[in-house]
Amino acid sequence: MAPERTLPPLRADERTTLTAFLDAQRATLAIKCDGLTDGQLRERAVPPSSLSLLGIVRHMAEVERNWFRPLLSGERMSAIYAPDMDWEGAFRDVATADTAEAFRTWRAECDHARTLVAAAPSLDTTGERGGARFTLRWVITHMIEEYARHNGHADLLRERIDGTTGE
Repeated sequence: MAPERTLPPLRADERTTLTAFLDAQRATLAIKCDGLTDGQLRERAVPPSSLSLLGIVRHMAEVERNWFRPLLSGERMSAIYAPDMDWEGAFRDVATADTAEAFRTWRAECDHARTLVAAAPSLDTTGERGGARFTLRWVITHMIEEYARHNGHADLLRERIDGTTGE
């Protein structure tokens, strides 16, 4: 089944609006990857870039984990694909990566983040990450920005792979 994207409501409270925009960005990444083979998902942009759609998915699993878990449940930052917290590892090591596992991990991190966000008392909830305190509002906004930037990369990658364009 092809991924679906629900557009954010035109009138809603701040929390609903922010989480809906974040979910729309998550769905956009899934749509950009839909229907491609493992080999196509591994294809790099252009030298010397290490960007690939699979790398972006793996990176976003890291980003989901290492913003929401420390902030909302006090967990230490921990790597999935980034040995020694080298965040470029998610992009670099795609040649032998298990594509299905990467998508399962990314979706699980998104689901876990949704659960943590839903349980937070407010957008003013704060938590620590890397020695600094952030509000949940700031983190959700940052995540929307992070996805938007990488979805722009995904647009170009997908068009290069098979000519598909669109939102």
